[in-house]
Amino acid sequence: MKDFLYVFIGGGCGSCLRFLLSYLWTSARQVPCLADVLFPWPTLLANVIGCLLIGLFYSHAPSWHIKPETTLMLTTGLCGGFTTFSTLSWEGLSLLRSGHMTLFLLYLILSIILGLLAVLLGTRL
Repeated sequence: MKDFLYVFIGGGCGSCLRFLLSYLWTSARQVPCLADVLFPWPTLLANVIGCLLIGLFYSHAPSWHIKPETTLMLTTGLCGGFTTFSTLSWEGLSLLRSGHMTLFLLYLILSIILGLLAVLLGTRL
C-alpha cells in the first residue's frame, strides 16, 4: 500500500509539472506563429525531459543510494505523470485529421528518436 502512495505523490507532481510546462509555453507565446500552433512542442519537450530523467533515475539510483520506494516515486510516479503517450497520440491524430501529414511524421519520429536518445543520455550522465 505504501508503494501506491509513493506513485500517487510522484504522479501528481509530474502531472502538475506537465501542466505548468504547457501553461508557461502558451503564456510565453503572446503572438504564436503557425508552427507553434500546429506543432505540439510542450508535449514533445515533456516527453524528452521525462525520458532523460527516467534514464538518470533508473541507472543511477543505486549509486546515489536512493531508496527503492523513492526510485518508484521518481520513475513510475513523477516521470509517468510528467510524460504522456496519450497526449502524444491525441495530438498526432489531430495533426493527421487536419491534413498535416509532414508535421505528424516529424512529431512521431522526433518523439521516438529523441526519447530513446534522452534515455540513453540519462544512463550515460
